Amino acid sequence: MLDIRLLGDSVLRQRAEEVEEIDDDLRQLAEEMFETMYTEEGIGLAAPQVGVPKRLFVMDIREDEAEPQAVVNPVVVEQSGSERGEEGCLSLPGLIGAVERPAKIVIEGLDLDGKPLRIEASDLLARCIQHEIDHLDGILFIDHLSPIKRKMLLSKWKKRLKEESRR
Repeated sequence: MLDIRLLGDSVLRQRAEEVEEIDDDLRQLAEEMFETMYTEEGIGLAAPQVGVPKRLFVMDIREDEAEPQAVVNPVVVEQSGSERGEEGCLSLPGLIGAVERPAKIVIEGLDLDGKPLRIEASDLLARCIQHEIDHLDGILFIDHLSPIKRKMLLSKWKKRLKEESRR
């Protein structure tokens, strides 16, 4: 299992690099990311969250119509509507906030065989994809919150870290 980087790690604030070559190392990374995501009970995980600044994420929202998917070099090509929904993050465990995002999106990228893929998404799938693409751009869900809500969550985060350091 891979170590998940937590808030404060500089890799989470960097724009990830385009993947130049899809090889066995990248496929192995994706496999280990899936394993880590499932172990931590997440629905998505971006490579920067495990310390690798590459434009790759994995996801599985665990709904019948949505297959587990690894996406390389994703780009949002269409978006419409708007909806607010609760989000959490494996890099900020225990924190949850309501984030406004486009309700429907279309992304293009590559699969792990280097084949082009296009995903049309709405609801939880769209939210998950946008959350993971944000990670690839060095953005965390708390960046979408109001300054007051963000300050409250960061205060909760600092308190939690303090408590854990005392143990």
